[in-house]
Amino acid sequence: MIELLTETAIQEPQRIRGLEMPWNRVMGSTEAPARAARALGPWHPQEFMAECVETVPEAGGLMTFVFRRCDGAPLAFRAGQYVNVAFPVNGEDQDPVDRSYSLSSSPTEPWTFNISVKRDATGLVSPWVHENVKPGTVLEMLGPVGAFHLPDADRRARYLLLAAGAGITPIMSMVRTIHSLPGHADVVVLYHGAEAGGFAFHKELAYIASVDSRIKVFYSLGDRNKPEGWEGLSGRLTAAMLDEVAPDANGRQVYACGPEGYLNTATDLLGKVGVDDTSIYMEFFSGDRQTLLEYQAELALAVDIAEEIAEEIADSAEDYYEGQPTAFGLYEPGYDADGPLKATGLPLEAMDPNSPDSGDSDGGSAAEAEAVSPDASSFDTVGTGSLTLSFMRTGINVRIDPTEHILGPAQRAGVRIGANCKEGMCGSCKVVKLSGEVEMNHQGGIRAREIDAGKFLPCCSTARTDMVIDA
Repeated sequence: MIELLTETAIQEPQRIRGLEMPWNRVMGSTEAPARAARALGPWHPQEFMAECVETVPEAGGLMTFVFRRCDGAPLAFRAGQYVNVAFPVNGEDQDPVDRSYSLSSSPTEPWTFNISVKRDATGLVSPWVHENVKPGTVLEMLGPVGAFHLPDADRRARYLLLAAGAGITPIMSMVRTIHSLPGHADVVVLYHGAEAGGFAFHKELAYIASVDSRIKVFYSLGDRNKPEGWEGLSGRLTAAMLDEVAPDANGRQVYACGPEGYLNTATDLLGKVGVDDTSIYMEFFSGDRQTLLEYQAELALAVDIAEEIAEEIADSAEDYYEGQPTAFGLYEPGYDADGPLKATGLPLEAMDPNSPDSGDSDGGSAAEAEAVSPDASSFDTVGTGSLTLSFMRTGINVRIDPTEHILGPAQRAGVRIGANCKEGMCGSCKVVKLSGEVEMNHQGGIRAREIDAGKFLPCCSTARTDMVIDA
């Protein structure tokens, strides 16, 4: 006798507040067991060989290629970053052709990693990749690279993820990562495609949305005719569409990826619905000359870092992480007069089911965010100097001298700010000042509109007044 399954009311899971990446807490630990975790090194690009172990056809002309590193190490990265791959499209005896592809897998499963490549019949590389990369193919790679990624820790974790076409690949990495982690989050995905059967990962997205109440997924066919039976949205991105899927967009961090035209439109519309520039992060899958030059500079810097790291490992693998150059010591424990500073991960605070941030709230305005902001007067204070920098996400006050660049004292105090060049060129240390004034001497690593929106580069900035910083 077959017993029918009946649907019963199930209570929402009880969760801790916010999201925290699995490496965040242990990377700040001063205990010896953290040394093995530090070896994952998700902060530093490396050059490595990787073997294809699986290919998975996707809708919309994409193919997912699953790789593992030939040296057996995991590929540690942040959700949203990319790798640069050397493809021997002209033969093994010719120079390879480099292309960058976003990682579509989750960094919480680092022993294999995925890139998803859309075939362009007129392209040089993607047809070759689809036809020639098979299980057993070994390719040279550089990564991880890129400042477009989820934060290591976010107490509120309210996101609007926008994707068009192949721009779904880094967004898929973010969705997979959030789904794999414990903690409260509120995620809306809006995915634009060209045809009803062309949405890559649609089965997995539907499954995740069906079992994870934190994640909602919407589809739109752009300006194509709506076929019979289509239940999704239709039309290009508009302010009305944003209001429909995320009426509280102004209380969310927005991550958007797709063609240049789509992202330019998104930038304008997000401003119209009240989203501040400081809450918008974008990855261009095609762009103007300036964008391409920025990516070239980012990759060139990654090569330099990878080479320096390789030299360090060759000199002494055992002492490598203890003896990193200062430029790469981003997440080593900080010290003050009393000794090592303890880890600064998110507190293990249970969510109150009745709080405004719990469940599927329609709230989340900027006013709510301000209402739950911690009081800097309760933070521990470290360092000496005449000015005070209050780091709101980390929960610490740092005293600083007006002549010091902000990045160094902040990192020594345990504030997690990524940085590569430390000369104002790459933009990887970009953060938001909530109040206060800085003097910044950058070398092109930040745009005028970002400065107007309150962002600055702490590597090349000195404080002119006391400051409150979103880091």
